[in-house]
Amino acid sequence: QVQLMESGGGLVQAGGSLRLSCAASGSIFSIYDMRWYRQAPGKQRELVASITRFGSTNYADSVKGRFTISRDNAKNTVYLQMNSLKPEDTAVYYCKVAVRTTTATRVYDYWGQGTQVTVSS
Repeated sequence: QVQLMESGGGLVQAGGSLRLSCAASGSIFSIYDMRWYRQAPGKQRELVASITRFGSTNYADSVKGRFTISRDNAKNTVYLQMNSLKPEDTAVYYCKVAVRTTTATRVYDYWGQGTQVTVSS
């Protein structure tokens, strides 16, 4: 019912920038919190940043001041601008979106397929 399409990952040198996008489509009635997670090899998935439908944001300490999460409610899209990238930012990045569909009475979480970000030293 809801599909999430991520894009924007890739290979970048340390100090560089990337912008991730995650677009939701399908039978969407309303979108609530939108989040970015990441999972590095051998590590647990961790929350990187979140944004409410009203624009309030939160960040992991490791990315504060370097990453910026934003959203375009008209496009059902969340972005993650990543600056001053470090090798330790290397991971698969996933978006997670809380959605109420047109046929549901409650909110469900949907995950994107993940996009690889690799930062070389």
